[in-house]
Amino acid sequence: MGNFRRVPVGIVGASGYGGVQLVRLLMDHPEVELVYLGGESSTGKSFASLYPHLAHAVKLSIEEIDPEVIARRCEVVFLSLEHGLACQIAPTLLEKGCKVIDLSADYRFRDLATYTTWYGQERSDRTTAATAVYGLPEIYRDQISEAQLVGCPGGYATASLLALYPLLKQGLIMTETAIIDAKSGASSGGRDAKTYLLLAEAENSLAPYSVVRHRQTPEIEQICSDLAGHEVTVLFTPHLIPIVRGTLATVYAILRDPGLVGDDLTTIFTAFYRNSPWVKVCDSGIYPQTKWATGSNLCYLGVDVDPRTGRVVAISAIDNLIKGQAGQAIQCLNLMMGWDETLGLPKLGFYP
Repeated sequence: MGNFRRVPVGIVGASGYGGVQLVRLLMDHPEVELVYLGGESSTGKSFASLYPHLAHAVKLSIEEIDPEVIARRCEVVFLSLEHGLACQIAPTLLEKGCKVIDLSADYRFRDLATYTTWYGQERSDRTTAATAVYGLPEIYRDQISEAQLVGCPGGYATASLLALYPLLKQGLIMTETAIIDAKSGASSGGRDAKTYLLLAEAENSLAPYSVVRHRQTPEIEQICSDLAGHEVTVLFTPHLIPIVRGTLATVYAILRDPGLVGDDLTTIFTAFYRNSPWVKVCDSGIYPQTKWATGSNLCYLGVDVDPRTGRVVAISAIDNLIKGQAGQAIQCLNLMMGWDETLGLPKLGFYP
């Protein structure tokens, strides 16, 4: 018989939307045991007091964040914190032998000067950051499987990069023409009350925000540059749409070969993602909707060509809280532990 010891895991920052998704998914994961929940603002409270609908399933309380204690109890630690906090505790956890999966922006950048420019924080953990792998499995699967520290992408970056990956890797587009028009639901703003996320503000409205300075821009550019083999800049505009969950990214770019048609691109994308269980390329003429991905770790991709303008249109839909956050983190966990990439993750969304 096999060894039935479950791997002890902890979540630091368990009280936010990302944290509660992690709790739900890890409770159902066959290989792990959730042994620690940590947080600052809710220390000492039971998890059930924050999320009463989970009282019957989760008996843990929120404990204070002490890296020494966490490392003694956990083999793997998920950091679901505000930007600028993970980098304060990750070095200690790694030193003590934990695997660390960070859902914030702290370990997404190879060059910490870029992080400081966009997030306004000086960093002293350069050596730790240099060991981090960008947690987008479809692109960096092999590196993630060897990693101790993974910095998971943001939801916008995930949707955008999965649409761009085949185009950049195959050299199909003029990179300087890439434009990303993206939209996401209110949960992407987190659980803290912000005025623009209130129902009375967001309902019946569609609004751009962080125009020309959204913090996921440099993250997208870093990976695009890596894929293209030269420096790439992109124009990225996010919008808030009045739904709870879901991110849709529409990518436009001029094709190098104007003779390509939509069917060609669909064939290329399908071949490109044939070994990626979480990416579903739609048949020609079918375009993804956020509702299809809701509640699952899937990314739906649709692609077409406008022969009049010579532009490709690639459309990507994900659940921002799952493939865009907690589910992707668990996909990375599976790779880091040598498990099947689909283990413990929802394969079908809620519909309708």
